[in-house]
Amino acid sequence: MKISRIAQLGAVAAVAALTLTACAANEGTTSGGDSSDAPESTLSGELVGAGSSAQEVAVQTWGAGFQTANPDVTVSYDPSGSGAGRDSFQAGAVAFAGSDRAFTADEIAEGPFDGCVEGTDIIQLPAYISPIAVIFNLEGVDALNLDAATIAGIFAGEITNWNDPAIAATNEGVELPDQAITPVHRADDSGTTENFTDYLYQAAPDVWTYEPDGVWPLQSGEAAQGTSGVVAAVEGGVGTIGYADASRAEGFGQVSVQVGEEFVAFSPEAAAAIVDASPREEGRTEGDLAVAIDRTPDEAAYPIVLVAYSIACEEYADPAQAALVKGFLEYAISPEGQDAAAEAAGSAPVSDAQREAMQGAIDLIVTE
Repeated sequence: MKISRIAQLGAVAAVAALTLTACAANEGTTSGGDSSDAPESTLSGELVGAGSSAQEVAVQTWGAGFQTANPDVTVSYDPSGSGAGRDSFQAGAVAFAGSDRAFTADEIAEGPFDGCVEGTDIIQLPAYISPIAVIFNLEGVDALNLDAATIAGIFAGEITNWNDPAIAATNEGVELPDQAITPVHRADDSGTTENFTDYLYQAAPDVWTYEPDGVWPLQSGEAAQGTSGVVAAVEGGVGTIGYADASRAEGFGQVSVQVGEEFVAFSPEAAAAIVDASPREEGRTEGDLAVAIDRTPDEAAYPIVLVAYSIACEEYADPAQAALVKGFLEYAISPEGQDAAAEAAGSAPVSDAQREAMQGAIDLIVTE
């Protein structure tokens, strides 16, 4: 998974340009916490990250809180998408990445990670948990119940009209128009797409035969760049349907997903239930906390969930970055940071057990 020198230089330039604007935007930010009794900060410098647009609001919230406690620190984040964020981190262009999926074991083995000391491991923290909402724009309809096969059929281009019998079967009494369906998907390499297609693949394998991937596998439907692009395309279209982080679902028609005999609406609590019940992936290092999500639960938990990772080096080629990354990540997983993100982005605060495991990973970062 090596990156060309041109791509590396492009990533560095893009982040440098972002940093100039983000520094001004971050001036005067505050957090909801009271740090008046906290010891005076000794941290200073600039911390730059990039990646997941789905967790943009959460990362901005963590950055604001961390800067309030450390006024000589500036945090900048480019919501360029998970794939771009992983590439930038791997090229050493940013100190941390946000990604809606973890680096795979094969990708890690291929390397290299230019910002890390050669031979050191990376850490991957499932610090942001959020439902992925299936949103739609259909006049006169605010909510729908859909099973996995129907959702898969819509996005596979097999169900093309809103009054299709498969949709009507689970929505008795809803007046469905004779209106073409326009499914909207991500145009970029997206962890949100990988999580969504993983759900379709696990829950409706007879309909969705494509293996999970961050790159959309079909030419049908409408493609849009980033979470914001999908939201804008659904909002601006007629008869549109898409998928996006639940923090962006307000104002749209929303789908409740069938789990067993029930239809479950998205919520932070229902999303957290899936993660707590899912095991870690096998073959990972001590600080790599990648989770293997079970999308077909036995109980009523929301199965279309995004687990977004904060990715960092155990040891940095630039030691000055280590303390900044460590402090930022500790704030992100803290009860204060998690509650602030939940309020701002609608995410699910991590459990105490998850927090303990992530703190153990963060402790692996070498700061001396």
